[in-house]
Amino acid sequence: MRKTSNVIGRLLVFSLVLIIAMGGATSCKSKKKLAREKAEAEYKAKVDQAKKDLTAILNDETDWTLEQKKERVKTIKSFNLDDQEVKDLLVKVDEKLKEEERLLEEERLKKEEMERAKRERQKYASITNAFAGIARAGNYDEANRQIENALDLYATPDVPVLIIISKENGYNDYDRPTTISKFLNYLKDTKELSYGVESVKYNSAGKITELELIKK
Repeated sequence: MRKTSNVIGRLLVFSLVLIIAMGGATSCKSKKKLAREKAEAEYKAKVDQAKKDLTAILNDETDWTLEQKKERVKTIKSFNLDDQEVKDLLVKVDEKLKEEERLLEEERLKKEEMERAKRERQKYASITNAFAGIARAGNYDEANRQIENALDLYATPDVPVLIIISKENGYNDYDRPTTISKFLNYLKDTKELSYGVESVKYNSAGKITELELIKK
């Protein structure tokens, strides 16, 4: 009787150990399955978000700056997503961002040139204002007074005036050279101001010694 009880006891203990072991294995498999499902869900979420963001960039549907777009693309690339649609979108977005960068650089250079031209206009304001006063004078006497005042800016009435009539491949094509005195009288006679100041040379006293103009 005692022997039978011992056997039964051992069987119960073995069954209990087996149940616990099976439960542990099942639990381990469940955890692995959950981890795999979580990883798959996270991967799918990354793919979906990548497609959404790349499409938005491609269609100009974001308010991101160029740098923000480039940073987002860099992040998406770091995921190494094995999805053909994402890969195709990345190629298209890269091309688009390069074009945006080129256009922004062109705009920056254009703005710089406009600012330079503005500074040049301000720098030569006294010269261009004198020209305008002569061209718009109501009569010859007034124009002559304007010429006398304008000549005070120059070292002599014979200061050379070079007039650019065209530019091509970095070279200037000039009209026949003249002097400041002759040019100012030309303005008086024609009453037309169609020249801009290109460059000016000064002497140590601050007087103009050479004037380069460009025909507008």
